[in-house]
Amino acid sequence: MTVLLGATELQRVVTPQAMVRALRQGFVAALATRTAPQRVRQSLPASSGSIAVLLPGLLPGIPAYTVKVNAKFPGADPAISGIVCLHDLETGELLALLDSAFVTAWRTGLSAALATDLLSPAGARAVGIIGAGAQADMTLRGLTRLRTVERVVVHDADDGRAHRMAEVWQRAGLACQVVGSAREVAQSCDSVVTATWSRRPLLHLPDVRPGSHITSLGADEPGKVELDTGLLRHARLVVDDLDLAMTSGALGSAGLRREDAAAVLGRIIDGTVPARTDAEQVTVYTPVGLPWQDLALSWAAYQAALRDGVGFGFRFHSQPKDEGDA
Repeated sequence: MTVLLGATELQRVVTPQAMVRALRQGFVAALATRTAPQRVRQSLPASSGSIAVLLPGLLPGIPAYTVKVNAKFPGADPAISGIVCLHDLETGELLALLDSAFVTAWRTGLSAALATDLLSPAGARAVGIIGAGAQADMTLRGLTRLRTVERVVVHDADDGRAHRMAEVWQRAGLACQVVGSAREVAQSCDSVVTATWSRRPLLHLPDVRPGSHITSLGADEPGKVELDTGLLRHARLVVDDLDLAMTSGALGSAGLRREDAAAVLGRIIDGTVPARTDAEQVTVYTPVGLPWQDLALSWAAYQAALRDGVGFGFRFHSQPKDEGDA
């Protein structure tokens, strides 16, 4: 039996707290794997910057694997569409089909929330948002469950979208301010999240307060840039995977070396590497996004759906094979 889990069904069975817990465990478990994460990309002729991505996910301790077929359309809303296929690891049986836009937004946003909480100054209660889309919103949702957030400062190239995000969070009880530039965000907050499609630096070293933290989610494909090279060189730099950071992420795009990263996030989580070594240090987390994150969230959602009886079940029926069939 295969379970179909669209956005409506997933919303019923997942919670930020449970998914952060699954992702935290996943970052540590992934340290033990020898399987390098794989990403297959194909540019699409439909519009500028649109791509299709295939991501197979494996993680020690989970008896399943995922294959995500994702398409990114920068001009669309939502910008991501596709499907995550969850398979039994031993038999290949298709256990579930999950909405890719939902899984991607949650796993990216909540992984970012986890990193932002670990790397931001302990007393930082104002969060800056640059790029008021689904991933930044999910990061903020997760962050409010990990630490006290009192104020949000938002900037987006689309001023209307920035105001809409601010209105939502004002109704949730946070003080919100919309500003006219990324620099204004960084100069007023010690904890900043950037989640854009930018191909030029949005922040430079003079824009950033000493001791602050930036989570940069946009530099996840070759050519995408949110932070200036000088800022990256100055900061204590944390990535999710060193190889992908070189081939697809901020390290490679900025011409940096593997050695310029202080750690992978899993080492911060398991305590083998400190988050900070100096109170005045600027920290940056710049992930590419890892296929096992799709698996960790999908597996947790699938288990919750089975427990709660949520989702639409169906079976694939195949024709009997003739002896001569290949």
